[in-house]
Amino acid sequence: MVETILSEGDTKYVTETIMAADALIIGTPTFQASIPATLKNIFDLLPVNAFKDKTVSTVVTAGTSKHYLMVEQQLKPILAYMKAHIVPTYVFIEEKDFLRKEIINDDVLFRLQRLVEDTVMVADAFAEIRAKKDAEYGF
Repeated sequence: MVETILSEGDTKYVTETIMAADALIIGTPTFQASIPATLKNIFDLLPVNAFKDKTVSTVVTAGTSKHYLMVEQQLKPILAYMKAHIVPTYVFIEEKDFLRKEIINDDVLFRLQRLVEDTVMVADAFAEIRAKKDAEYGF
């Protein structure tokens, strides 16, 4: 049943794109102090080792600062279970940081740029570690 679901349309595109990536930045809203069902659905469709050897960072939006724990208590444990190399920092953006669907907080823009740089740096570091480890085998 799962193979049938994964072999069609948007689901196939999303899962194949995720599996082919070296690094991911997951951007998600916070709904009812939790991850949205659509994101949970994607996690459910992927194999347990989907993020093995992948660097994953996160950008999260929420109405208030009270929902920042969603990343720590829900999202990071799922990513760790799926074997991701998690970038420890993340960008949390509140409703007050937007005006007409544009980010107006310069600090948020700076943190987003830094997150991108950190994601690339962590991905490069793990790729170098893997290459050294693979070189030890000599074949």
